Formats: sequence, C-alpha cells, structure tokens
Amino acid sequence: MVNEFYLIVLLPLAGFLVNGILGYRIKNEKISGIIGSGTVFLSFLITAVTFFQFLSFDPGNRTYTIKLYQWVSVDNFSAGISYLIDPLSLVMCLIVTGVGFLIHVYSIGYMHGDRGFARFFSFMNLFIFSMLNLVLADNFLLMFLGWEGVGLCSYLLIGFWYEKSFTGDAANKAFWVNRIGDAGFLIALFFIISNFHTLNFGTLFGILKTTPVNTGLLTATTILLLVGATGKSAQIPLYVWLPDAMAGPTPVSALIHAATMVTAGVYLLARCSLMFALSPITMELVLIIGSFTAFFAATIAIAQNDIKKILAYSTISQIGYMFMAMGSGAFSSGIFHVTTHAYFKALMFLAAGSVIHSMHDEQDITQMGGLKNKMKVTYLTFLMGAIAISGIPPFSGFFSKDEILSGVFAGGNYFFYILSLITAFMTAFYIFRLISLTFFGHSRYDTETIHPHESPKVMTIPLIILAVLSVIGGFVGLPQVVGSNLIENFLNPVFESSKGLLPVHELTSSVVILLIIISVIVAVVGIFLSLKSYAAGRKLKLAEGWFYRTVSNKYYIDEFYNFIIVKPIKRLSDLFYSFLDLNIIDGIVNGSGRFFLSLSTDWRKLQTGVIQDYAVISIAGIILILLYLILLV
Repeated sequence: MVNEFYLIVLLPLAGFLVNGILGYRIKNEKISGIIGSGTVFLSFLITAVTFFQFLSFDPGNRTYTIKLYQWVSVDNFSAGISYLIDPLSLVMCLIVTGVGFLIHVYSIGYMHGDRGFARFFSFMNLFIFSMLNLVLADNFLLMFLGWEGVGLCSYLLIGFWYEKSFTGDAANKAFWVNRIGDAGFLIALFFIISNFHTLNFGTLFGILKTTPVNTGLLTATTILLLVGATGKSAQIPLYVWLPDAMAGPTPVSALIHAATMVTAGVYLLARCSLMFALSPITMELVLIIGSFTAFFAATIAIAQNDIKKILAYSTISQIGYMFMAMGSGAFSSGIFHVTTHAYFKALMFLAAGSVIHSMHDEQDITQMGGLKNKMKVTYLTFLMGAIAISGIPPFSGFFSKDEILSGVFAGGNYFFYILSLITAFMTAFYIFRLISLTFFGHSRYDTETIHPHESPKVMTIPLIILAVLSVIGGFVGLPQVVGSNLIENFLNPVFESSKGLLPVHELTSSVVILLIIISVIVAVVGIFLSLKSYAAGRKLKLAEGWFYRTVSNKYYIDEFYNFIIVKPIKRLSDLFYSFLDLNIIDGIVNGSGRFFLSLSTDWRKLQTGVIQDYAVISIAGIILILLYLILLV
C-alpha cells in the first residue's frame, strides 16, 4: 500500500473537484455529503493500512519517499512533487484524515438545508488536500504550497457565509495576519536556498549533520521559520486571528483547531527539529513564546462568554503547550499532545456546535443553562472532552500534558514549569465554567421560543467516537514508570539526531510520580473551584473587578493593534490615495485624456464638409511646403 500512498492526497482533491464543479447540479444533499466524507474516509483507510505496514518494518528503516515528478529544476537547484512517508508524517496523516472524516460526517447534519452545502464540502475537501500536501512534502517548496493552501481554505471557510459582513471581516483578518507569518517563512526559504542550494529535507538535514554551519545564519533562519509557525499556529504576537475565525460554521472551527491549520506550525517545528536543536537561542525563544501564550490565552478564556471563543482561546493555550514541548526538546511529547488534542478539541467544538444548533444559533453561555437532561449525548461527550483537556487520568489529555510538564521540568526550566501548572489550573477552571453555565443550573433562555433537543445521529455518532478516543487515546503514550510509551518509540527515529544535540535529563521514577500527583491535584482543584462557583449559578467576586474586565476585553490587544498598526496604515493609505493617487496619478491620466479630448474638439472644426475649404487648406499646405524648400533648403 506504500506505493499507492499518494492516493490519500488525490482522493480529497477529487472530492473538491466533483462537488466544486458539479455540486450545483446535485440536488440531493446526501450525495454531496457522501462524496465529501467518503473521499476522506478512503484516505484514512489507506493511511491506516500503511501505518500497520510500517509497524512491521525495522524501526531504522521506516522512511519511504514517493517521487511523482520533477517540479522545478534551475541550475544546481531542484524541487519535486514528492511525498515523504515516515513516522511523523504518518501520525499527522492519521489525525488529518481520521478526525477530518468525523468532522465531515458531522457536517452532513450541521449544514443540512444550507444553500451552499456542496460548496462547503468542496472547500472542506480542499482543506484536507492542502494539509496533506503540507505534512507529506519532502521539501520546503511543496510544504509551502500546502501551507498557503490551508491559508486559502481557512479564508474561504471562515467567510463561508459571505452575506454576513462580520464573517468577511474575520476571514480578512485571518488572511492578513497569516501573511505576516508566511512572509517570515518565505524569507527563511530564501536563506536556505542561497546558503544550502536545496529545499529538500533529507539533503538539508544531511548537510547540517556533517558540515559546520554559521550559528548566526542558522539562528536567523530558524527565527524566521518560528515567525511562520507563530502565525499559522496562532501564538503570541500573531494569535489574534484565531478567536475571530469562529465566525465560520462550527465544523470549520473544529477542522481548523483539531486536524489542520493551527497544527501546521507545530508540525513545522517538529519537522525542522534538527535545525532548531542546533540553535539554542531559537529553542529558548520557542519555549518562551509557548509558555506565555499558554498562560496568556488561558487567562482570557476564563472571562469569555461565547462558547466557541472560549474553545478558541483554549486552543491557543494548548498549542502553547505544544510549543513548550518543542522548546524543551520533548518533540515526541509535542506531537503526542497534537494527537490527543485533536480528539478532545474536535469533540468539544462539535459538541458546542450541537448546542448552538439546538439553541437556534445562541452562543452566549450565560444565556443557556439546564441543558444536561435535554441533550444527554452532547452533555456526556462534552464532559468527556472537558475531563480530557483538564488532565485527569486516565483520559488522553492527562498523558500528553504530563509528558510535556515532565519534559519542561527535566530541562531545568522551573519557572516555565510553574507557569504551565498555573495554566493547567486555569484550563480546568474555565472549561468547567463552560460546562456549568451551559449544562447545569436553571434555564436562562426564552423557553417559549427555544426548545433544546438532541442532535440527529449523524452528528452525535462522531461525538461518541471522539469521546471514546478522548478517553482511551492517551494509552499509546504511557509514562515510563507505568509502561511503554508507544508513540514516543514510534517517533524516536525522526527525532534521534535532534535529541542527540540536546543535553540529556533523566528523571527518577519518584520525581515523575510526584510531578504526576502535583498536576492531577492542580487540575482537580481547578475543577472543584469552578463547579463550586458556577454550577449553582453563582458568580465569583472576581467577575466584578478590574482584572476580570481587562481579561474579558482580551487585554485590549485588538484595540492596541488597531491603534498602532491598522489606523496608521489606513491614514497613510488615505494620504496616498488623496494626494498621490487622485492628484498625481489620476491627474496625469485624466489630464492626458482631457487634453486630447480638447485637441480633437478643436481639430474637428476643420472637418466642415465643404469642398472649397478643403481645397484652400490643401493649396495653403502646398505653398508652405514650397516656401520651406525655397527658403530653408
């Protein structure tokens, strides 16, 4: 099946083309839904078969490249359409196709009746196609193609309901903020081409392993790659696009947060782990950005009331944990958290969509309450996701989060370890605040117009599957004191060279157990305080203070960016428009037009239609020519 692995990319592309070109002729929604979902499911099947094939290979020989054709060949530089199959890309493909398939199935119910049904599935398939190109590329150029593809798809899907102005604004915001990160990524590629004459991962990493490289060059290149990663994965300072991206349909939010877009930056760091390991300054910067983003976003999530925006800030915070892992050298732990996060975050977004769907598009959790008995499947599955993200054993989030915390502690980064513990407390607190205000207490909505009910099976079955994965998905990464960490053993060959450049810090079993106990206690305390404060409808006094107002307004970062960036650029553009464009450029163009219009008007007067006038003019012309020849020549 390895040789046919390229089909996992072509199948979603086929779904995109069929629904995109013929969708308006397909009158039955189910057909469009089956085409969109079926192509992704077939990709998942091929990926799963290939994954089990790889398990039978020798651990040191789990790399395979499929070369389709030569794309660019100029002098001593070349880049092809080639796919790299190794443990890292396989894990990512399983996430993209597996979780992506469940989101597609859920969308059949969620988007029922929408006039853009086929268009929606077309864009969703294109999203999967672009992400698969990104994670399978064996060179930076093809990765960048997928990188820009997911950016395009996010723009199309965030602004899917284009008749609403706020969705267009959110799509534009996502597009332009990501362009900043993409510019950094692109400049990094120019650095790599000019200094190493290749964009192929294998060739580049081979050079880095055997040839001394200028430290300054490597630091500059990795910082530029980090700029790209912070943009795509919504980290400080480029995180501001992701909360607004919730303007699109809820399945889009689930796909962006769990299976595509925001995981791209983490994947970039993992794929280029050798480059980052050779640059201690950048590694430290990754750790700092991840730690502060995780903490910062968690404080904002505590005070939000929009159910989707709470989950959006939660994603920003959880991606921060992944960056912390990468900055600590715990690359496998970071990818492990990408995996478990895909389960419980897709679950919670889709469950939130189920709530919104039932509440007639209401998203304010302060206007909900008492949904526990009216939406039992949605409630129980959402609860499974909440327990998982809080880090309670034996749910999946516990294992991956604990691996990250242990990696940060083992690296001697004690300040960041404490910061991550505080973030873990806030995570448990805000997610159970959401649970409490949504499902517990009395009804705070208009019971005469809103009648909550459970979603159809096409929406609840994906929730149940994701809930099961959120419960058991962490057992592939058991702590060493308990058992074998299967996912780390599987990924080790990819990160072996990188880890060899980093200092080794082994923790004793007693220290590991102590760290586990501390993290669980922190999560339990967060859950207890949240339930005590909100489950019965009570509010903390904190909600009335200045700090609560500050975090509820997201630290006024959007206003700050608007003041220092957006407004100056708009004023500058207005100046250029009113002075340069209108007066200079338009003045020249319009002035030229007016001049020739006036000239043609004057010359038109010569066209009298009288033969005698034309004869006089002709004779006068002949006389002038003769005078010129006689007098001057």
